[in-house]
Amino acid sequence: MLTLESLEMLLSIDENDLLDDLIATLLATPQFVMYFEKYPRLKKALLNDLPMWKDNLKQRLRSTQTPPDLEKEFNCYQNTRLASSQTFQASLPKIMSMLNTVDSPFFSPADKLINTPERQIEQKITSGLHSLFMQRWHVSLTLQTLTLHQQIMEQERDNLLDELQRRLTLSGALEPILAENETAAGRLWDLSASKLIKTDLKALLDIGNFLKQQPELQRLAERLGRSQETKSILSHDAQKEEFRVMVRELATLPEQVNGIHQSDDILRLLPTELSTVGIDELEYEFYRRLLEHQLLTYRLQGENWREKIVERPVIHQQNEQQPRGPFIVCVDTSGSMGGFNERCAKAFCLALMRVALADNRRCYIMLFSNEIISYELTSADGIEQVIRFLNQTFRGGTDLTNCITTLMDKMNDSSWRDADAVIISDFIAQRLPDDVINKVRRRQQQLHHRFHAVAMSDHGKPGILRIFDHIWRFDTGLKSRLLRRFHHEKK
Repeated sequence: MLTLESLEMLLSIDENDLLDDLIATLLATPQFVMYFEKYPRLKKALLNDLPMWKDNLKQRLRSTQTPPDLEKEFNCYQNTRLASSQTFQASLPKIMSMLNTVDSPFFSPADKLINTPERQIEQKITSGLHSLFMQRWHVSLTLQTLTLHQQIMEQERDNLLDELQRRLTLSGALEPILAENETAAGRLWDLSASKLIKTDLKALLDIGNFLKQQPELQRLAERLGRSQETKSILSHDAQKEEFRVMVRELATLPEQVNGIHQSDDILRLLPTELSTVGIDELEYEFYRRLLEHQLLTYRLQGENWREKIVERPVIHQQNEQQPRGPFIVCVDTSGSMGGFNERCAKAFCLALMRVALADNRRCYIMLFSNEIISYELTSADGIEQVIRFLNQTFRGGTDLTNCITTLMDKMNDSSWRDADAVIISDFIAQRLPDDVINKVRRRQQQLHHRFHAVAMSDHGKPGILRIFDHIWRFDTGLKSRLLRRFHHEKK
């Protein structure tokens, strides 16, 4: 079977110009112009997809089969194109019959061209008439191919227009919530490919509006997400430098008792050594040790300090920021985290997702109570994952041990080895086992993993919070809520 792409190539039709015209016309529609003016960040993200659209359109042309009648007519044209005028005249009745059979638009012009009043039926066809016939037949085939191409492109244009309008509407609604910069806008545009209906966005938009009412929560998420530790990097390429140091030397003149040592100095013998001389059984032992300089005596020494110049290589240390890794956020969904705490926890996760999109990082959510449910908010279906997460309700117990164990198992994966672990909870839970605490300590010391705690209450157990590198507090008590609201309204 002949594909439409092959037919265009054989007829010397440039499909790239046709595709460029289609996309240019599409982007010039009033709907897109309005969206681009309102959301300029999305325009750049959308334009980055142009090569992909062209490839998809080309793939559609490659997969589209030429209609059988058009293919039959084209094959006849190819077989006749290089024939001589004499051969062409002999084949003309079959050609006209074929054109009539396939209902070709060229049948009527061909009949008028061949059967003119000036030309007799049995008259020989000249080379000029033969050339004119083939030229007009080629034009007719080209027009038929372009018409078929245009029909396919109109179908694709309508589908693409609907798809882009849906994605622009979705991205436009979420851009104020999740798009902090052009990087975030580009990733949000990629996420908008998810198949969603408008009613699905209600929970996401509600939490987004709640986050706007809690600027302290947004700032806390940004501080946590942008916090970085540094590590020292040694540099050994420096030249040797001179240093002046004070050196202590022992003086020859005795100044003070500086200890006990073995010698043959009779004047400084310890009393216990001297007493052995009066004992007959030990007298020979005393003389033996005297000759071998092994008698215990007082050491009397003095000290002298002088300046000395030495050369040594200088080892410089420079602090290098560690690359920002992905987030693994563990959210306590126990009953004590319900109500206002639940909304704050969800809003904080949305704020961290905003940071992750802006910094081109990944964000993984683990809901824990009696069991663990996971979502990756920055995956290809991230918006759908976010909505599923936001529709979860918080109830149950708090199994923090299982959460941390599962968290460390996740961090063993090479894709999440450099992740920042964040646990959002009120930390009103049972004491952690010693083996879990030791595993966390080893990861902090050996692998430099960072564990963050976001405490939603002032009543969290200090013994649990002690294992975290950073503790970020956001009190959700009534007094703190009223104070934050008062300061917010005052501004």
